[in-house]
Amino acid sequence: MTLVQLRHLIALAETGSFSRAAAQVHLTQPALSRSIQALEAELGVALFDRVGRRAELTPTGRETVERARALVFDAQELEERTQAIARGRVGKLRVGMGSGPGVMLMTPLLLEVATYRPQWRVEVARGATQLLVQRLRARTLDALVVDLRSLEPAADLEVSEVHEMRGVFMVRRGHPLARRRRVAFDELRAYPLASIPLSAEVTQALTQRYGEQAHPEHAVSIRCEEIASLVEVAERSDAVLLAIRASAPSLVELPMQPPLAVSARLGLVTLARRTTPEALAVLRELMDRLLVD
Repeated sequence: MTLVQLRHLIALAETGSFSRAAAQVHLTQPALSRSIQALEAELGVALFDRVGRRAELTPTGRETVERARALVFDAQELEERTQAIARGRVGKLRVGMGSGPGVMLMTPLLLEVATYRPQWRVEVARGATQLLVQRLRARTLDALVVDLRSLEPAADLEVSEVHEMRGVFMVRRGHPLARRRRVAFDELRAYPLASIPLSAEVTQALTQRYGEQAHPEHAVSIRCEEIASLVEVAERSDAVLLAIRASAPSLVELPMQPPLAVSARLGLVTLARRTTPEALAVLRELMDRLLVD
């Protein structure tokens, strides 16, 4: 079994076609077929079912492909790391960010690289936590910065750099509620309420504090994954924004009665027992500096 054979296996699994896979790995179709047959013979199992012109993974094949991806990734990582040392390259970082962390960290990270580390390679992915975790496990991301309340704990995930960030209700300056000394939740109902999708824990805190009327399914009328867009909506309308306080410094925090008393737990997530890129140190430093109320 060789890395070349494993790459052939992955290509065929991804395309489902011997002809397309052969083109992808720059082989003739007969040569790719012989490579797959030799691998199946060595393992003693069928990895694909030939269904017409398609090649579909068997149950054993699906598991084998996952292991193959990990092995090929490790080999590629070793090669890239060795070359980076030899060429004096500084770093490479692929990070996924949830909505809250993204609005506070993404631009500073990109600016840091563009200004001080022009030889680095950096990629930032945005999206829902579940999708980002999938990419982390697939090794297409090196780390995530997400709200840990939306993260399902797992043995293969390692969490560090945890920062508690207050969640508050906010409005634009000049909003009818902006000068009030006390604001009851009932008074918010006269205005659109904007929020990112909220965790079950935050939902429970809202209903315990303000009653069933505060359940996001009833109260939130503008829902979006991107806080930056929601902040702009709140700045340009009478909408009330529920978000991390530090994510919208231009807005005014409402003095709720009773106080909201919820927070986001933002943390750095990596794969357990995996060597993280040295470039991650810059992200850790930015988190310590910027993820504060």
